[in-house]
Amino acid sequence: MAVYNKVSVIGGGAWGTALATMAARAGRDVLIWAREDDVVTSINEHHENKDFLPGVALPESLRATGDIGEAAAADIILLVVPAQFVRSIGLELKPFLKGSTPLVLCAKGIEQSTGQLMNELVTEILPKSPLAVLSGPTFAREVARDKPSAVTIASKYQQIAQNIAETLGQPTFRPYLSSDVVGAEVGGAVKNVLAVACGIVAGLDLGENARAALITRGLAEMVRFGEIFGAKRETMMGLCGLGDLILTCSSDQSRNMSLGMALGQGKTVEDIMSGRKTVAEGYHTAGILAEIAARENIEMPIAGAVNEILHKGGDVKKIVQDLMNRPYVSEL
Repeated sequence: MAVYNKVSVIGGGAWGTALATMAARAGRDVLIWAREDDVVTSINEHHENKDFLPGVALPESLRATGDIGEAAAADIILLVVPAQFVRSIGLELKPFLKGSTPLVLCAKGIEQSTGQLMNELVTEILPKSPLAVLSGPTFAREVARDKPSAVTIASKYQQIAQNIAETLGQPTFRPYLSSDVVGAEVGGAVKNVLAVACGIVAGLDLGENARAALITRGLAEMVRFGEIFGAKRETMMGLCGLGDLILTCSSDQSRNMSLGMALGQGKTVEDIMSGRKTVAEGYHTAGILAEIAARENIEMPIAGAVNEILHKGGDVKKIVQDLMNRPYVSEL
């Protein structure tokens, strides 16, 4: 076993900052790359990311840069940008990367234009880089504040996964290993769409029974989707599937759930999205998820309903009523 002492985090949002903070707390030499000059200045001069993680004191050892070439010179790189920007950032990184530098994919989503999971598109543009996926039930602010959390690290390179666990792991940040990269990514992507649905249920004040039922039936959709693409059912029953689903569907700290709550309370998609600085990945994933489900004949009525509301102008109350009036079928 070994550790990666020089860690770079690509992405200066809340989750990138939280992971960088956690890695610095583990004693690593951490550099965070951010596109925004204000974020770089705030981290370096004030030890705070005032734009994306305000009020959280960052380790003084944590440094930030706007030079992606400088950030690429690391033992390991955590790629923590929104899913729809992973391709463009990967192409920016490409000229500076050593082929042997492991990349840890931390975005949760499906690329809209291609339908690819993050590991598929990164393999396409950076075929020499060994990959791992980090996913699980985590709110950035709690990780940054050293609250206990656990995640899945999935990779076909089990020694690299073990090294990542040794690099990042600590009593309040427990990594569990997996070889099921597809399962880890499917769980993270699908749960965002289901969280929007749970938010709608909360916004409509339909009660806790309805939320519990939706989480359970949503998990069935996640498993059906994942198994079509070779994911293991037990992976999606773990931290990066069921665990992440429970967290994201249980608190308005979740950007996806808060988006759904606003929809349920009668706000329009346009008004909600125009007033947001942070990304709700479920918004971007819903359309391509519904498209793939239709193409592969995967029964995903909840995901389909979310897509109708977000991207096709569907009436929230009518679509929820239609879901509740579906025929009675076997739970299995």
